[in-house]
Amino acid sequence: MKHFSLLMTAVLITGTTTFGADLWGLQRGTPEIKSAGSLTFGPDDILFVGDTKSAAVFAIATGNKEGDASKCNINVDDLGAKVSDVVGGKATINDLAVNPRTGNVFASVTADGKPAIVQIDGAGKITELTLKDVRFSKAELADAPEDKEVGEGRRRRNNRTDAITDLAWYEGKVLISGLRTGEAASSVRELNFPFADADKGTGVEIYHAAHGRTEDYAAVRTFVPLNIDGEPSLLAAYVCTPLVKIPLKELKDAADKIKGTTVAELGNRNRPLDMISYKKGNDEFLLLSNSARGVMKITTAGLSQNKGLTEKVSGGGAAGQSYETIESMQGVVQLDKLNDDHAVVLLDKDGTLNLKTVALP
Repeated sequence: MKHFSLLMTAVLITGTTTFGADLWGLQRGTPEIKSAGSLTFGPDDILFVGDTKSAAVFAIATGNKEGDASKCNINVDDLGAKVSDVVGGKATINDLAVNPRTGNVFASVTADGKPAIVQIDGAGKITELTLKDVRFSKAELADAPEDKEVGEGRRRRNNRTDAITDLAWYEGKVLISGLRTGEAASSVRELNFPFADADKGTGVEIYHAAHGRTEDYAAVRTFVPLNIDGEPSLLAAYVCTPLVKIPLKELKDAADKIKGTTVAELGNRNRPLDMISYKKGNDEFLLLSNSARGVMKITTAGLSQNKGLTEKVSGGGAAGQSYETIESMQGVVQLDKLNDDHAVVLLDKDGTLNLKTVALP
């Protein structure tokens, strides 16, 4: 009976996985991912992977069903070295995403110029996610920047590397920030899932308070979707460091470009790295990690009444939504929500990357 029970369990799991894959239009094959960047989880343990080199988003059925996010406590020292051992090359970790059901952490990796995805389970075991003969689908982005270097001197760059800067799953759609070709290069896209044709995105113009001017050419670096008084919106962070509210309804209704509302200026000479939202009691907060200004806990109270900044904020100062710096979370370069009370963070300690579970402040 034990063997029969195990067999039926395997059949049920496989059947559920297949049904989920069929439901979301995933076909069996090997996705030709050229670069692995931004990650986010969607329904039925499907992982979305941003591939800037291909200017595409892949949906991959991970089959990751074992684990309980509410009970996870993942801590791995020197994660970079251990991931390098698993993938067989010196690894750079590009992004993290937690499967909200199992609590397992997935990381996008570049190892000796090649992309890979690894999984860290609740016990801290690291394995590479096989991309051979899996269920997947692909959406190619319209109007992505050409894959070539442009500009001169210090301004020389390849804008294709910013075609996808962040991803999120929200209300049945994949939301994407990044750059596109043409005017108003800074854009946000909504992809229906199962994937259909990818739209060209909507340009987003903002008032950059630290610069004292309107801009529409710099990509969002990280964002979170939020429901603000019944209105689905994005809160998006840019370099140097405006925080901008973007109502999703305006994306849907716009012909080509909208203007976001700059609800905070968080200080110049700074690059936002990663952001999550969470609740403490009846209050909601953002947790934003930064290159030069630590981890900020930002209140969302008053966002719907915030009319936006319209005057220059000089001297590296801050204005708008209030925040506090979390001194106990120094060195955080990546983070994701693990459960209602905890997050996982990737800490850079003198060049060594450690994965830790921390209480949400």
